Amino acid sequence: MSLWIYVTVAAAIFQTLRFMLQKSLSTTRLSAAGATFSRFAYSAPPLLLLLAAYLGVTGTALPALGPAFWAYALLGGTTQIFATLAVVLLFKERNFAVGITFKKTEVVQTALAGFLLLGEGVSTGALLAILIGLAAVLLLSHSGATSGAWWRHLTTRASLLGLGSGVLFAFSAVGYRAASLQVDAVAWQRAALTLAVVVTLQMVSMGLWLVLRDRAELRAVWAARRVAVWVGLTSLGGSFCWFLAFTLQNAAYVNALGQIEMVFSLLASVLFFREVITRRELLGMALLGLSILLLILAI
Repeated sequence: MSLWIYVTVAAAIFQTLRFMLQKSLSTTRLSAAGATFSRFAYSAPPLLLLLAAYLGVTGTALPALGPAFWAYALLGGTTQIFATLAVVLLFKERNFAVGITFKKTEVVQTALAGFLLLGEGVSTGALLAILIGLAAVLLLSHSGATSGAWWRHLTTRASLLGLGSGVLFAFSAVGYRAASLQVDAVAWQRAALTLAVVVTLQMVSMGLWLVLRDRAELRAVWAARRVAVWVGLTSLGGSFCWFLAFTLQNAAYVNALGQIEMVFSLLASVLFFREVITRRELLGMALLGLSILLLILAI
């Protein structure tokens, strides 16, 4: 199998672990903003140190980064911040597995984002996959707390957070792929440099925002460092794998295979968080899995 397949599966494993840690922090010790910031605050410093050490030991010079790189990196980094916030907030509304599945609607939205940003078309088979994915979302959006017409279920807080995170993650993935392709280097170097730039921008921007709006949360992030540091490290491993996969392969393919995270999240939901998965939710996840498979075959 191609390298990007192994890298994507590894990214899904890292990301499941990171979201598990963020769910635990956001429901016990940190706000959604604090749990999101911990991801960047504890992953940027070790990444920058590793990159500086590599450049110093090898004597490699940084490649030139043009305006297009910065524009795409800013797009990817900004949308990822808001997408992560949405997912952490979603964990307070629905169980872990359903939260991750809502977030994973990004796979059918990445095709649309790729068309808007990179001019990639959508085939008839891909359109069928998107429609099946929509049916899955309708099933997942029905929490039992909302009655009435089907469209009312899509306007609940959980549904809007889940679908919104999917849109934002889709644009983030395409933005990262576009940014990494602007770097003149081998694949892993492009991924590492793009990741270093983006995570540093995210750490600085969110850090400044918390300094201005909620300094107490900054202290809480530091107080929770024994757990939060693992959020940063799993985020670092996952982000590097995602960036490398986006560099090696089309973002739609990567996100499609990345839906294997649903399996990992279901196991985490049942075995770790002791949450109950309903038949409706299982059917919704199965339909979404089918839409993903069809999308892989259609792309």
